[in-house]
Amino acid sequence: MPKSHHYHVYVVQLSDEVWNVARFRRCNPNYQLGKPFVYVGMTGLDPDIRFDKHMAGIQSNVFVRQWGLRLLPSLYTRYNPMPYAAAQDMEIELGIALRQQGYGVWQA
Repeated sequence: MPKSHHYHVYVVQLSDEVWNVARFRRCNPNYQLGKPFVYVGMTGLDPDIRFDKHMAGIQSNVFVRQWGLRLLPSLYTRYNPMPYAAAQDMEIELGIALRQQGYGVWQA
């Protein structure tokens, strides 16, 4: 694996309470009841370490810090690792794909 291939996309499950946030609801007009709420991100770190940093408030997204429950590796491990540009694209594509499946999605 080339040294440049150390970027990862990751998906964090968010608690159902995130649906009470108007700006989250506005970004998910086609949310299907019963589907998970998730945050999709990318990182140069191992996703487990990145999740821990979110939860500790280090360069964290407010949705993950307040409502993050756990990583959902079944939704992202097959894509990792990859180069930076590919991870940027995959973060967007994965968010779109999950929204199309009815998930509630937040992306920074």
